[in-house]
Amino acid sequence: GTTVMKLLFSLILVALLAYVAWPYYEVYRIDDALGKNDLTALSELADLEAIRNNYKDRLTKSMTRMTGPADTNSPMGWLQHNLTRLGDSALEQAITVEWLRDTLKQAAIRVSTQQTPYFIGSISFAFFESLDSFLIRLGRIDESPSYVRLQLRDKAWRITDIVE
Repeated sequence: GTTVMKLLFSLILVALLAYVAWPYYEVYRIDDALGKNDLTALSELADLEAIRNNYKDRLTKSMTRMTGPADTNSPMGWLQHNLTRLGDSALEQAITVEWLRDTLKQAAIRVSTQQTPYFIGSISFAFFESLDSFLIRLGRIDESPSYVRLQLRDKAWRITDIVE
């Protein structure tokens, strides 16, 4: 009885610890891919489509704040609609694995005090937002940091957003 319970408790504890450590290991893999300039490894650690969608959402929200809700019959609504369409193809061309590498490296350089800035060395905070979302902050909170969000997608942690 108690031996089985202890074993079960131990297995649950090991599984929980492994789950908690998993995104930290992915952060190490991101750092390694950046250090080696390995675009293939970096692309496997990212969901570029999700990054594009998150950028698009932020652009749409800021455009709506500036111009108001889109009324397709108004010139402003027409412009907003066409900018949104244009934005999709522009984001597809702009947000690439090379862009991801450069953005992550620049974010690390901007906040680092090291001679050779490493991604991991620039992290000031990294923890779960929820069971399937992990937030990384590069830089101190009072110094306009960059944020990198990992989300659990298809049984793997992937970079899904970068907020500068």
